[in-house]
Amino acid sequence: MKASVFVGTSLDGFIARSDGALDFLPPGGGEPHGYVEFMATVDALVIGRHTYETVLAFDTWPYGEKPVFVLSSRPLAPAPAGAIVEHLSGLPADILSQLAHRGIQHVYVDGGITIQSFLQAGLIQRLVVTRVPVLIGTGIPLFGAITHDIALKHIATRHYASGLVQSEYEVAV
Repeated sequence: MKASVFVGTSLDGFIARSDGALDFLPPGGGEPHGYVEFMATVDALVIGRHTYETVLAFDTWPYGEKPVFVLSSRPLAPAPAGAIVEHLSGLPADILSQLAHRGIQHVYVDGGITIQSFLQAGLIQRLVVTRVPVLIGTGIPLFGAITHDIALKHIATRHYASGLVQSEYEVAV
């Protein structure tokens, strides 16, 4: 099972404002920067409840027909028509094991707490972080406190006309 992260942050490392707002990100994701190509490689998404609730407010469901597994210990708001959403809870390793038994080979992990817990558990293999040229000062950090170093191998850094800078890493084993 492969687990990857593809995420946008402010230059100061926040994935959302403190209230969860994403208004500092470029409208519509900005210029093409590999998201569509990345999504074509994943079988399903694993996201946290806060991310799910944020995405529910979007004009359109951004994940198409990809199955979305939402991690929460609480009931979820109803999914939009046509969305494939399932509620799961448990430890990250157990979640990936359940999904592997269903034949899922590559998951996209999203949401601050979810990314952090999967990284801490050693379950993320690839990180693609796109930095937006804006400082927001405070918000929800991409990376929280960690109990041990997580070594990364730099794969590539790309820059775009709008000022987006994207770095790709593999988690070193």
